Amino acid sequence: MEHSHDEATTQLLDAALDARSNSHSPYSKFRVGAALLTAEGMVFKGCNIESCSFTPTICAERVAIASAVAAGYKKFTTIAISSDLNDTPITPCGVCRQFMREFGKDLQIWLVCPDKRFCRTTLEELLPASFGPDSLEKA
Repeated sequence: MEHSHDEATTQLLDAALDARSNSHSPYSKFRVGAALLTAEGMVFKGCNIESCSFTPTICAERVAIASAVAAGYKKFTTIAISSDLNDTPITPCGVCRQFMREFGKDLQIWLVCPDKRFCRTTLEELLPASFGPDSLEKA
């Protein structure tokens, strides 16, 4: 786990941790928050939203991305993801990884614990040999 980063990253990690407070997770009690940084410097937060039938549940990462897209932003540089687990940061699920890939494969991903320990990775590391919009151009 890493311990140093710049002030902008600190603010993004804090926004991801803060986003957990809006989580609607009455069934699993597993709160997740995300904060997405656009290429223009805007930050969009997201939280997980559970449904009693579970299938329509949406993850924090997709909420943040959908909020940004709904506001007209489609170029993203970084996303920070947090949960209530202190022992290890969580990684995005497979659906979220593919959803992020829709907007590019160069996304930086920061995984942060409530005690502010974090790791840094990339979408390309989490989703190697991925299928994305550029794959359709080759068809």
